[in-house]
Amino acid sequence: MRILISGSSGLIGTALVGHLRNGGHTVVRLVRRPASGEGELTWDPAAGTLAPSALDGVDAVINLSGAGIGDHRWTDDYKRELLDSRLQTTELLARSIAAADTKPAVFLSGSAIGWYGPRGDEKLDESTPNPGDTYLASICVQWEAATAAAEEAGVRTAHLRTGIVLTAAGGALKKQLPLFKFGLGGKFGKGGQWQSWISLPDEVAAITSLLEGDVSGPVNLTAPNPVTNAEFTTTLGSVLGRPTFLPIPSFGPKALLGSELADALLFTGQRVVPTVLERSGFTFQHPTLEIALRALLGK
Repeated sequence: MRILISGSSGLIGTALVGHLRNGGHTVVRLVRRPASGEGELTWDPAAGTLAPSALDGVDAVINLSGAGIGDHRWTDDYKRELLDSRLQTTELLARSIAAADTKPAVFLSGSAIGWYGPRGDEKLDESTPNPGDTYLASICVQWEAATAAAEEAGVRTAHLRTGIVLTAAGGALKKQLPLFKFGLGGKFGKGGQWQSWISLPDEVAAITSLLEGDVSGPVNLTAPNPVTNAEFTTTLGSVLGRPTFLPIPSFGPKALLGSELADALLFTGQRVVPTVLERSGFTFQHPTLEIALRALLGK
């Protein structure tokens, strides 16, 4: 397949590009700097410009663009960047797909389990009818709606509702490892908040699996066994052979990150399961947290 990818320099995108190319696919990366070679194509989402020829011969489009949710404090300016970086890219790709003479067969577009909002112990899957009422949920709702032009043009479109992606190479796990290795890791608050996670290899394999078949609409990219923060803490400590006795009170992270961001990332969560993905026949390499952590950390 010839696959056009945005957001290819991020944690997921970097791994996905390598996986697809190793699998024999031709990958064209959308970049905002001058393109280097045939494997890249320059675009400008803020200006709404993408060459019409970008879709020539393309079988699939994967959209992973978006500023990092936890990269900065949520100032008003950064909140606008979080939203604009998702809507501008998604809307431009959707319009370009719709306008193409020969349209790609599938459009896989990023989203997140933040769509559901914090709901305590309620088990959530793609049939859950209503989004949450948080800032993150509102971003996800608008992000998914931005694919409308491609859907209306008859292109199969799936929204990748990704959970916490685990890898020692980056993201949340990389940030936690130093503290846990020194025996300073602990649960956040009471630890009852749910963490719906997925290993990076399973994330990449799941996206690849969705390139074919007939799956459309929301797809939860999470492992089938979410855990509470207390369970995550205990499991990571056990895999590393380190104690996890010190709970982390909310005032520290809230002072560092701001209350809204700290609550969204650390002190609330969702209990999400991948019903659509499992029904499609996908098999997880890392279905449980212990299996995932031991594989990712070489334990």
